[in-house]
Amino acid sequence: MANYELQIKPSAVKEIEKLPRKDRPKTVQKIRALAGNPCPHGCEKLSAEEKYRVRQGDYRVVYSVDDNERSVLVVKVGHRKEVYR
Repeated sequence: MANYELQIKPSAVKEIEKLPRKDRPKTVQKIRALAGNPCPHGCEKLSAEEKYRVRQGDYRVVYSVDDNERSVLVVKVGHRKEVYR
């Protein structure tokens, strides 16, 4: 299986930088894993949009997948209470 190109919006980069230091490494690791498998076990499709989300503790990573261009775009990263707003 070929890898997908991983893209992260600048706003999502800022959100990653705001995460607590103890949670940041595992969240970044989870994001990097999306390049190899954009729909890992535990990912869910969001009903309102053509986007997916994966969980990492209390944090969520919202992203979209383009199979034609083989790319994953990370749209938003945040705490589970605030990420869907």
